Amino acid sequence: MYKAEILISDTEILMPDKPIKPVFDPLDYRIVLELHRNGRVPATEIARRVGADVRTVRNRIARLVELGAIRITAIAEPSAFNYQTAADIFLEVDPGCESELTERFLAMREISYVAYGAGSGEISLEVRFKNNAELREFLVHILPNIPGVKAIRHTLVPQILKNIDEWLPCEEDFALPVESLPVP
Repeated sequence: MYKAEILISDTEILMPDKPIKPVFDPLDYRIVLELHRNGRVPATEIARRVGADVRTVRNRIARLVELGAIRITAIAEPSAFNYQTAADIFLEVDPGCESELTERFLAMREISYVAYGAGSGEISLEVRFKNNAELREFLVHILPNIPGVKAIRHTLVPQILKNIDEWLPCEEDFALPVESLPVP
């Protein structure tokens, strides 16, 4: 008898030789939209708004979280804590140091985003500071003194128009058109 081992990694269910994306449906989409509007809304209220049973909504939320499709979290607003300066920083680093450097960057409180670039030795950062003097200190004295960092480019971000926490998958990422669901 064949026995499949199922592991969950990111949003894929892995089976031998066959990665399968979980199927999300329009009800999942409507639940995600409600949680995106307000992550603290009770399941009873979501159920009322989407026209589903409360138990179904709770189970769907648990499944979405378990699959890694959504995270329910608090998002701090930087300006509320007087962080007025934001910048995107693009680093060229020694390719052999990428892993060590990313670990170091992940631990730095000033850095809100860390990503590898498309090429070897490229790392992208987003940073936040209370003022331009702190940013200058970081760019002129801290980053250049980190072994493995070869070149630094940056751009000030005077205004963020759409933040990462505002992104949502499109309706087509959910199996059926939302119009097919009854509107409560």
